[in-house]
Amino acid sequence: MKFFKKLTFMILFLPALISYAEEIKINDKTTELNFYTGMFDFSDNGKRSTLIGIQHQNKQLNRDTFLGNLSPITGAMITADNAAYFYTGVKAEYTIGMLNLTPSFAPGYYDQGDGKDLGHSLEFKSEVQVSLELPKSNSHLGFSYNHISNASLGDKNPGANSYSFNFLKQF
Repeated sequence: MKFFKKLTFMILFLPALISYAEEIKINDKTTELNFYTGMFDFSDNGKRSTLIGIQHQNKQLNRDTFLGNLSPITGAMITADNAAYFYTGVKAEYTIGMLNLTPSFAPGYYDQGDGKDLGHSLEFKSEVQVSLELPKSNSHLGFSYNHISNASLGDKNPGANSYSFNFLKQF
């Protein structure tokens, strides 16, 4: 039952992102949604679980800095074990031809559900994504690896390593 509550929350969260995207001129291609699925905590045989998620990026808020092109991100993921992670942070984007390298950092709220106890409700996600631009479609296919950890804020800090396959679409 917890899974359906969290999935319902994510479904309700998506229209808010899309309605925000509709406020922006469609021809500008400034909004990007990243739909992803993969394996949560693949390195822990006892607590690994499939995951699904969505992430939003507003390219109008990009800034060129000494670290590269930075942009805010907001997203949510849920696992088959009812664990959920809601986050907001920043990502950098480095383009090499049709290939994008995208590291990101995002603090967020983690709810254990029936999944792994990560030791604290405040967790930090560090991620790197490699994606390939699909010709003439404003879309990318990618692969990402992330680590979620509480930076020893809690009594324990087991962390979780995950990978995902990504479909990114600009609107």
